[in-house]
Amino acid sequence: MIGRLRSVVLDCPAPWELARFYQGVLGGEFLPGSDDTWVVLLEPDGRRLAFQLAGDYRPPVFPDPHASQQFHLDILVEDVDAAEPQVLALGAKLVQPNDPDQFRVYTDPVGHPFCLVWL
Repeated sequence: MIGRLRSVVLDCPAPWELARFYQGVLGGEFLPGSDDTWVVLLEPDGRRLAFQLAGDYRPPVFPDPHASQQFHLDILVEDVDAAEPQVLALGAKLVQPNDPDQFRVYTDPVGHPFCLVWL
């Protein structure tokens, strides 16, 4: 092993706003030292999701027939029909409903794709 993954970092135009969205989805607490350019959310399971100010931020396009989405977050939920209205109320947008493979694709408030997945 060379190293361990410390954080997943999302570029965005307003780190605190996006961090609060994901805190509403995942729970957790913000680490000390966060500021207007860098915010770290520590999930209850100990994973770190960080938000970095990108002044020239342009949201990804999903779906984009000319390029891949590069990466996305899969968020495991017990009941997607209960979780969906909650993420929509926080500012998510549904972009691909009712996939037969048990996931639905959304974008966060600044356009990053994520999926709600269930077993």
